[in-house]
Amino acid sequence: MYRAVGLIALLLSPVALPAAESVQESIDRIIGAQAKADGIQLAAKADDAEFLRRVWLDLAGTIPPVDVTKKFLADPSPDKRTTLIDELLAAPTYATTMANRFHILLMERLGDQTAWTQFLQSSFVANKPWNSLVKELLRADSKTGAAFFLSKRLENYGQQAVEYSALTRDVGRLFLGVNLQCAECHDHLTVKDYKQQHFQGLHAFFRNLALGTGTIPAVIERPTTEKVKFASVFTMEETLTGPALPGGKMIDIPTFPKGQEFEVPPDRKANNPGVPKFSTLAAVSDELPTAKNRAFVRNGVNRLWFLLMGRGLVHPLDMHHSGNPASNPELLDLLEREFVAHQFNVKWLFREILLSDSYQRSSLLPTEGKVPLPGTCAVALEKRLSAEQLFAAITTATNTKPADTAKAKFLKAFANQPREPEDDVEVSLKAALFLSHDAAVHDMLQPKPGNLIERLGKTSNNAALAEELYAAVLTRKPSTDEVATITKFLAKPNQTREAAARKLAWALIASHEFGVNH
Repeated sequence: MYRAVGLIALLLSPVALPAAESVQESIDRIIGAQAKADGIQLAAKADDAEFLRRVWLDLAGTIPPVDVTKKFLADPSPDKRTTLIDELLAAPTYATTMANRFHILLMERLGDQTAWTQFLQSSFVANKPWNSLVKELLRADSKTGAAFFLSKRLENYGQQAVEYSALTRDVGRLFLGVNLQCAECHDHLTVKDYKQQHFQGLHAFFRNLALGTGTIPAVIERPTTEKVKFASVFTMEETLTGPALPGGKMIDIPTFPKGQEFEVPPDRKANNPGVPKFSTLAAVSDELPTAKNRAFVRNGVNRLWFLLMGRGLVHPLDMHHSGNPASNPELLDLLEREFVAHQFNVKWLFREILLSDSYQRSSLLPTEGKVPLPGTCAVALEKRLSAEQLFAAITTATNTKPADTAKAKFLKAFANQPREPEDDVEVSLKAALFLSHDAAVHDMLQPKPGNLIERLGKTSNNAALAEELYAAVLTRKPSTDEVATITKFLAKPNQTREAAARKLAWALIASHEFGVNH
């Protein structure tokens, strides 16, 4: 929870690192020390193929093209992983991939908008600091796509009123790491840190917002002139609160003579809602995304860690409280301090994590010792591909331009439901049947000039066919047993080589190995 006293000193204090130790080395030292204390063996470093596929999916949103895979696996350079990380971070695909990943993280499948996509894209092209990006989202300037974050949540559907409670909950979850949904009507029954005051104080920033009109719908602020009245359903004692961050100081609401509440008065003829002298959006955008707000900093680094590692140091991501401590408090403290010290530089933090042995660890369990828990970072977690990653990976593997409707079909089959956090992608029967039978998948497995199936159909050597297939689809070389299995399958009568290649490619694409990010 956010506590003002001592936070600036904690976050901005000199980082206690050994002399000349980089942040990535500190990450590995801290994780190694915890594993040793817990009697856990760390997994070995991932081989080049596993690392290559993982880092491409994380930074480029798809698997590498087959020629890239072959070149990287054949490269003997000792620093090729660092070179690849830097190339991917500098490539145009980085901003596109991050725009998509943060769209899913922030909007949770609530909808899309062109201006919003452009805002996210340009933010990652410019490597906009995390606190600056969040400030723009909360300020909701109608001149930019940043307003979509709030405007979409201010929509009403038919006779359904605007869900101000859901909006308040989302801001708490996504930017402070606290899910206050169950604290709206009383103090949380199971999380002692979550108080009704926290929900109502945060709600006071947003309760007077409305949705305007326009290509990019404006977020309208009505004047806030008085505190919010609320009472616990258990005690029925009435309490007042002004706008306040959870655990933070209440913001004073200024008073103005009647009729003088607006800096720019409303003008109905010009369809101008006016601009109030006291803006709660300005207040929350100034107060929330700052270095002194530890809940904001901690939530930010925890979510960035999750995007690369598959699990937050605090998990679930929106349940930061004293009863759910970080799996490695020392590591989370380090990341907080360094993130602030580097001005909330997202790309910098990603690079430090990517270069660490902890990120580059194998997903194969150690052969000895206790089975490590997910939060220990002793072994790489298998993350299921998102709907977008799966679609892009199949497109890349088959080297085929899909039908215009294919991506929408993939999203419908594999994406989570709206407002359902994608901290895990659930497996469903619908998704399995889609991969097995849908024309969108099988169309990409038809032979076309230069694509994977045509190349395989023209490859007469069985071992060469297996090498090409595995490099293109699974980003690795086949084992001796896998080559033997493919050779046996190709020898079956009454099938053309091209038809056999289609079946083999489909089998790998539908496999568990293809569907997860090792």
